Amino acid sequence: MAHVDAGKTSLTERLLHAAGVIDEVGSVDEGNTQTDSLALERQRGITIKSAVVSFAIGDTTVNLIDTPGHPDFIAEVERVLNVLDGAVLVVSAVEGVQAQTRVLMRTLCRLGLPTLIFVNKIDRRGARYDGVLREITTRLSPGAIAMGTTTGLGTPAAAFTAFDGQAAFATSLMDVLAAQEDRLLAAYVHDETSLTYPRLRAELAAQTGRALAHPVFFGSAITGAGVEALMAGIEELLPAAQGDPEGPVSGTVFKVERGPAGEKVAYARMFGGTLRARDRLSFGPGRAGKVTAISVFDGGTAARRQEVTAGRIARLWGLADVRIGDTIGHPPEAGTLGHPPEAGTLGHPPEGGVEEAGAARGAAGRPFRGTEAHFAPPTLETVVVPRRPADRGALHLALTQLAEQDPLIGLRQDDLRQEVSVSLYGEVQKEVIQATLATDFGLDVTFRETTTICVERPSGTGAAVELISVDPNPFLATVGLRVEPGEIGSGVLFRLEVELGSLPYAFMRTIEETVHETLKQGLHGWEVVDCVVTLTHSGYYARQSHAHGSFDKSMSSTAGDFRNLVPLVLMAALRRAGTTVYEPLHRFRLELPPDTLGPVLPVLAGLGAIPRTRLSSVVEGEIPAARVHGLEQRLPGLTRGEGVLECDFDRYEPVRGPIPERPRTDHNPLDRKEYLLHVVRRV
Repeated sequence: MAHVDAGKTSLTERLLHAAGVIDEVGSVDEGNTQTDSLALERQRGITIKSAVVSFAIGDTTVNLIDTPGHPDFIAEVERVLNVLDGAVLVVSAVEGVQAQTRVLMRTLCRLGLPTLIFVNKIDRRGARYDGVLREITTRLSPGAIAMGTTTGLGTPAAAFTAFDGQAAFATSLMDVLAAQEDRLLAAYVHDETSLTYPRLRAELAAQTGRALAHPVFFGSAITGAGVEALMAGIEELLPAAQGDPEGPVSGTVFKVERGPAGEKVAYARMFGGTLRARDRLSFGPGRAGKVTAISVFDGGTAARRQEVTAGRIARLWGLADVRIGDTIGHPPEAGTLGHPPEAGTLGHPPEGGVEEAGAARGAAGRPFRGTEAHFAPPTLETVVVPRRPADRGALHLALTQLAEQDPLIGLRQDDLRQEVSVSLYGEVQKEVIQATLATDFGLDVTFRETTTICVERPSGTGAAVELISVDPNPFLATVGLRVEPGEIGSGVLFRLEVELGSLPYAFMRTIEETVHETLKQGLHGWEVVDCVVTLTHSGYYARQSHAHGSFDKSMSSTAGDFRNLVPLVLMAALRRAGTTVYEPLHRFRLELPPDTLGPVLPVLAGLGAIPRTRLSSVVEGEIPAARVHGLEQRLPGLTRGEGVLECDFDRYEPVRGPIPERPRTDHNPLDRKEYLLHVVRRV
């Protein structure tokens, strides 16, 4: 993992070469690397999709996932975090710690993932050792430990020499480790001879495995300097996966792509058991399939195999309904490597009842497809417009396939206006989607102006009820709902105040699903989050048949009655509760020349930014997400190109000023007459 242009893909090439997997090191600039296989990646020289390679270091098999560095493709990083045993965070010796580097490191530390730091590009002019090490210690991790020193810094002859047993290194190691472990400090005070160098190395490995210490290596992916030391560190310091090949089959799908014939191919990390071709397995509620083919990553390529065992990564064919985040077989045990304790259960419905099932949904009210989100959701959206109107159907199909491969590309279909909008992280992602649609699907598209995605939260409590066979309810169903605010980050919780057996389970499930679907558009058109919806009334007509045995729909309640009635009742309750619209707010850190602070501050104020900390050369504060792009565009001119902006999502705040309205894409249950005209063709 790394900030864009830090050299992850080049380092992957050098590792493969050092391990004897490839004869020549590929170049990002020349477009002949192993992991950047997409034509678009080769053209642009950036990683867009995560790629997997495998190689051996001694007796250890390393499955390496090369992830994108650009913030617009953070979703690719998001999904691999659930399958990792450790990480190598790459930092440039010239640019040092970047904004994205800090975002990644915070996430790795929060998840407790063992991490090594590799400072790349020591052969580049302007490369630094002490300065970068100081940045790493102060801005990334106080547990950073330099594992060696450099010579010839900033020249093609730059080299890295591991300390390896030197007295100065042992002392430095002791200082950092003792700060983390009181028992080591006590042992040193009572008998310093007991802390031998081998014991200190063992303690370093232990604390690295617990994400308390972060060893720092320097080197160059281009020349190969320091790479052997890094490989030795991977083998010694990153803990190996634990998994029983004889146990139950357990794995997690972290990537889905389409094969040459359009078939789905799932990338799965195996945590336990042995999966064989032609095995039938479950991978989600009501979803199962037979594995028709397996390829296992080995020696730099994915080779066809009849089975894949615990600890390995494989590509699986035959699972037509599989999704990113699905668990195949049994859920991995919480707390095992690659599956952090706070991660949720994947692919299996929670035990309990309807209330618990509702509680297991994400912050936006959708069922989890993976573990809890590690990064902020996309905060921008835009409408995709085909240049040829006849391509509308093909465009929707193409975007649906892209969304399969990237769950954070949220599609919003507007049937009334015949439009499709997609959620985004930034403008570069928009360019990539445009190029992908042109290259892979032959579709020429443009985009409308990018807008900010807001959310709605209930302001108070509201309730509504419609009774069966009582005007003006035209449906054979009774539904009463109460809406009230929930805790921040709780998503949408569905609860019952009626007896569990008062309705058939199918009807109860329909009500819950329709509640979540309806709340995707609130009073102002934005998704409603952080609320509790309680079913207060329910009723139905049992199945009625005529004497000759035929089912009479006009006398019997169906799931459709509940599906059509719930939006009317829910939006009536929400209208009585009222909602507040919230916009995404980013925290920012701006480093700039001291003499430019005067001109910058009025610009920040004009963009709605609120400085919280202000020094002569650093300004920290908050800024609405919608204004970040404008600040990025104006910053170079204001700071002579020397300003450095770090910015990432912080929270949602109530909108200041006019309330933004989002066009509805449903039949608008807020307008009863319009809704019934569309649903039952009568008022």
